[in-house]
Amino acid sequence: MHMVQRDDALPGDDAVAGVAAVVLGAGVGEAVAALIAPGSSPFAAIGGALIDAAPAWAKNTAIALFGTADKAALLVGIAIVLLVVAAIAGTLERRRPPVGRVILGAIGVAGAIAAVTRADAGAFAWLPSLVAGGVAVITLGALRRVGQRRRMQGLHGARARDASPASPSDPNVGADRRTFLLWSGAAVGVGVLAAIGSSLVRAGARSVAAVRSAIRLPAAAVAGPAIPAGADLQIAGLAPVITPNADFYRIDTALIVPQIDPATWRLRIHGKVDQEVEIGWEDLLALPLEESVTTLTCVSNEVGGDLIGTARWLGYPIRHLLARAGVQPEADMVLSTSQDGFTAGTPLEALTDERNAILAVGMNGEPLPDDHGFPVRMVVPGLYGYVSATKWVVELEVTRFADAQGYWTPRGWSELGPIKLASRIDVPRRGARLTAGDTVIAGVAWQQHVGVRGVQVRIDDGPWQDAVLAPAIGVDTWVQWTFPWNAPAGRHAITARAIGVDGQPQTEAVAPPAPDGATGWPSVAVDVG
Repeated sequence: MHMVQRDDALPGDDAVAGVAAVVLGAGVGEAVAALIAPGSSPFAAIGGALIDAAPAWAKNTAIALFGTADKAALLVGIAIVLLVVAAIAGTLERRRPPVGRVILGAIGVAGAIAAVTRADAGAFAWLPSLVAGGVAVITLGALRRVGQRRRMQGLHGARARDASPASPSDPNVGADRRTFLLWSGAAVGVGVLAAIGSSLVRAGARSVAAVRSAIRLPAAAVAGPAIPAGADLQIAGLAPVITPNADFYRIDTALIVPQIDPATWRLRIHGKVDQEVEIGWEDLLALPLEESVTTLTCVSNEVGGDLIGTARWLGYPIRHLLARAGVQPEADMVLSTSQDGFTAGTPLEALTDERNAILAVGMNGEPLPDDHGFPVRMVVPGLYGYVSATKWVVELEVTRFADAQGYWTPRGWSELGPIKLASRIDVPRRGARLTAGDTVIAGVAWQQHVGVRGVQVRIDDGPWQDAVLAPAIGVDTWVQWTFPWNAPAGRHAITARAIGVDGQPQTEAVAPPAPDGATGWPSVAVDVG
């Protein structure tokens, strides 16, 4: 009797074929993107579509879990899911051909559709994902044929030996399996090298970085406020009153940071205006720029979170440009648009009153970092970033809330986004072990464009006691505070609350970030011994 080799004699090989095909396809797709469509890499296209489709709770969960590493976590998650799907596709390709190849081709098509529907899609945005899908399909077919040949040779060898079943130890099967694994490994290797090469090509092509490093910003026509003596308490562990650029939080929707040559940057102001206004980089730098110090806060910041920072900004007041355009009476909102398609709906009043709402070109004495909006971004005191802090800004449309919505509003976030009174405990950290005796409690408090009157601290269930407030730079910035504490032995809960300029304390009511900012009192537990 002739024995027929079972399909599962060499388990996992079909999954290996699927994974190898996808790795090669993805690597080649990334390389094509780097060469002809840098903003449309397959991973970025799929990741961007997922970000766009994410509801408020999913965005908030990702930021709560991963903080400013949310984009890296998303890309890793996409890669893991893609590899799992690839393994399944490889298995199905053997059992029900050509189902596996259809799956891989469909992924490529989905990536292409996602790429061309992005607001910043170029003429060839579709090509990298289609190439990735096509290469994966061809590779899976080729590896399947190698696997079929191996199985057929094993079957023929078994028949020639009078029905003795082939196995992985059979010399013929082993040799052909080595060939299969060699080709699969080669596909993976080429894919990885192509992905690395694409990163090097992108890095080498970023002449924008060289342009940025050569820029010398003009001196401010209107100098910003001096930092008052004692504004920074210089306490170890307490956030500095001015946040270094490298430490400034980054939350946005751009998986690939836009690379904009200032020489080609233009800002268009249109909509409900008497005349459209368009300015370029040199036009903007020629205007009398103003310096200001402003604290920015992300609406996704949890109570006690670190998605907040303060910088010295250089820019031009947006109200002057709107006045040049002539805002029509019925307008009540400005829809700003980023190079990558993100939009924010900002109340017109916040851009036309006397606050330091600016088109910023500088951050802490240097041109804006790429991650923070180079060459131009918006900075608007008193509003959460999702309705005001558009990076890589290229368009301002004067309109109405009734006629247009920013990116996050239809995803469940509120329209206006005023920043709420809040505080944070930086020292001691949660779970710290302290020595009994004199120590210090310190933190920051904020309510931009309103200000903070004071901060109070409570130990366990004791009375509220006033902390010492450092001098504030201004109402648009956070303020440091400190509280001396003679810590007794034991486990203690430290709670803080800010006091607003109206004398009302920060609310105790606990609310999540969505839809308009988290609330509640920050509290940390410490052990004193």
